[in-house]
Amino acid sequence: MAFRRSARRMRWLGCYRLGPIWKALLVFVVIAFAGQLLGVIFNKSWMQPERPHSLYSFPSDNSQGDSLGSCQPHIHIMFLKTHKTASSTVLNLLYRFGEERGLKFALPVGYQFGYPLPFIAQRVKGYRGPHVAEFDIMGNHMRFNKPEVEKVMPADTFYFSILREPLALAESSYAYYKNVAPAFRRAKGLGDFADNPYKYYDPRLRNNHYARNLMWFDFGLDHTSNFSLALVKRGVAAVRRNFKLILLSEYFDQSMVLLRHALCWPLDAVVSFSLNARQQVPSGRSGWVVKAAPAPLALTDKQKSKLREWNALDWHLYQAFNLTFWQEVERFGRSRMETEVALLRTKREILTRICLRDGGRPIEASRIRDKTIRPFQSGLVKILGYELQSGLDNATWEACLRMIRPEIQYKDLLDLRQFPRTQQPPVAGGLPIRRESSKLRTEDHGGRRFMEKDWDGTILFRNQSLDHQVDSKVRFR
Repeated sequence: MAFRRSARRMRWLGCYRLGPIWKALLVFVVIAFAGQLLGVIFNKSWMQPERPHSLYSFPSDNSQGDSLGSCQPHIHIMFLKTHKTASSTVLNLLYRFGEERGLKFALPVGYQFGYPLPFIAQRVKGYRGPHVAEFDIMGNHMRFNKPEVEKVMPADTFYFSILREPLALAESSYAYYKNVAPAFRRAKGLGDFADNPYKYYDPRLRNNHYARNLMWFDFGLDHTSNFSLALVKRGVAAVRRNFKLILLSEYFDQSMVLLRHALCWPLDAVVSFSLNARQQVPSGRSGWVVKAAPAPLALTDKQKSKLREWNALDWHLYQAFNLTFWQEVERFGRSRMETEVALLRTKREILTRICLRDGGRPIEASRIRDKTIRPFQSGLVKILGYELQSGLDNATWEACLRMIRPEIQYKDLLDLRQFPRTQQPPVAGGLPIRRESSKLRTEDHGGRRFMEKDWDGTILFRNQSLDHQVDSKVRFR
């Protein structure tokens, strides 16, 4: 809240005290930025011409902007993509950063690295043995297993992840995995589950890990033991050893500032739109997210308390790294943080006006005319996406598209570019490995749809594939 109040004060001071000067400066920045998008104002000396161009950079007379001095940007990055924590948005900026610079991704054979089984290196497409092939960025869903990750990623890899307040995470997990987790499927609603979780929860059943201490599970920690403070301390210590930075989804913009400084990235590289946002109640024609929860997700204060207790390992993990996060902010400097957050939000607002229809409001997937960028749908609620502005030139359209492309389609695109169909990567050491997934495809209105199954036959999702449209120029003006 303090950051929001400060941002509002800054906007009030700028708009009402500086008046025409502030407005003139804003107009100048917008014009300069738009000019760069159109190729009128640009500096491409750091880019290679055959790679996608960055949309974001526009001139800044502020040392907090693009430059971080003499440090070298990290390009070896491992992001543990935790579930329902805004991790899809983080993965998108990693995809963009790597694609623009021609970096090599450690990609799964399907869409996740054998999850929920612990990660093994053979799940990486193109893996041929420890450090035989060099990979730069890893970020798809896995259950973390550090020794196996180290077989894939270079020794100087930067490890980071993101957490979310456990009560909000439990509500989101219930909404999204209602039809996947047996414990959720049997309950009438989240409140019903919270009243007596043991009535529905059986740890032996596949996918019930979504119903309890999901973040703890994703970090590869022991989730079968009874709760104890000693167990919590061991888990927190393991995360501290393995990860250099833990972000918080509730403070996403502040997290992006810390991340960009840790990676020595320009601020523009961490500007993003929220992806995988969900519509929490029926919204009529607007398709806009609202705050009230639908009846199956509504909770009393007592039920909220019970859910925190039920997810006690997650709660203690979050508390520990919430404290660490704000210690990092204090070391960074609160005033400096407010300045950079304000700049990041300004850049996002400008990009929103340039790229997105409807003022940047996410809309229902069925209303997105380009079927190749419709997000995957799951659970009780609708997952929202975006439509691009009409009249964009090709370079701007492609750059904006990268920012809103759903992760499944983005992974397909990167996979096809990294492993053209004429090249079949060899299996590590010739070892046989059960494929993570199989795809069943049928034709639909000239496009392709697939049903994705996990290694044991569980249906994971249905969506459209981009495989046949990597070079498509279909546009809606």
